[in-house]
Amino acid sequence: MQTQIAALAGALAVGGIILVLVGMRPAPERQQAAFTRRRSPLATRWRRLETRTRRLVVGGVTAGLLIGILTGWWIALVVIPAGVIGLPILLSAGGAARKIDRLEAMEEWARSLAGVLTVGVGLEQAIVATLRSTPKPIEPEVTLLAARLRARWPTRDAIRAFADDLDDPTGDLLCANLLLGAQRRGAGLASVLESVAQSVSEDVRGRRMIEADRAKPRATARWVTLITIAVLLFLFFATSYVDPYRSGIGQVILAVLLSAYVGCLVWMRAMARGKELPRFIGTDVAEEVR
Repeated sequence: MQTQIAALAGALAVGGIILVLVGMRPAPERQQAAFTRRRSPLATRWRRLETRTRRLVVGGVTAGLLIGILTGWWIALVVIPAGVIGLPILLSAGGAARKIDRLEAMEEWARSLAGVLTVGVGLEQAIVATLRSTPKPIEPEVTLLAARLRARWPTRDAIRAFADDLDDPTGDLLCANLLLGAQRRGAGLASVLESVAQSVSEDVRGRRMIEADRAKPRATARWVTLITIAVLLFLFFATSYVDPYRSGIGQVILAVLLSAYVGCLVWMRAMARGKELPRFIGTDVAEEVR
């Protein structure tokens, strides 16, 4: 009976950690559909996970179940999947490198668009002309913007949707100037875009410096975690130090201790992440203003 209680308590304690880690993952891009079929929240969340993450979940649960059956450590049924999925997320950079690459792509695209505008073409034609030279990180967003303009979308609505696709405060700055250029239709948009590109370049430089400072505590936490795991494995297989934790109450205590350790990692990640700047343009913001 105590073993079943320990397994249930461990599942509840560490299962909550899995939900926190899954909630910290970036949300997928919103897709509009004419008709959507109702699904349970659990099934919807499972479908949104990447294929690699699904395989890790299945492999972790299988390994935990086998270890629980063979050794009697039923807490492994939850700890192993949580460790396989959660530790890479907690100790990673959290997509910072991807965000910086997208900022650099915005800078390059703004300079390219400014260069096309100098020859006297309209804004819509200039956007379509930059498709061949669009940087890879924002190529899907720019391609979708050009497709909307070709489909006779109002330029204002297409640019606001483009801002939603970029989903970045710096992208909002770029799109705000595009909106002004679409309304004013003046000859100074090219120089304005050059100034925006320079501002984005300075933003990229600042973010790289910040991420270099944030990488130091992440590296320290990564090494401490690896050493801790190695010590626990050594104590588990080579000594009798962990034998008191084999009982039902012992596994409950072990689950609480591991949860506290993971909580510290989550706290450290939250402190190193910083606060995201609010967006100020896009279809959602327009609806709130109305």
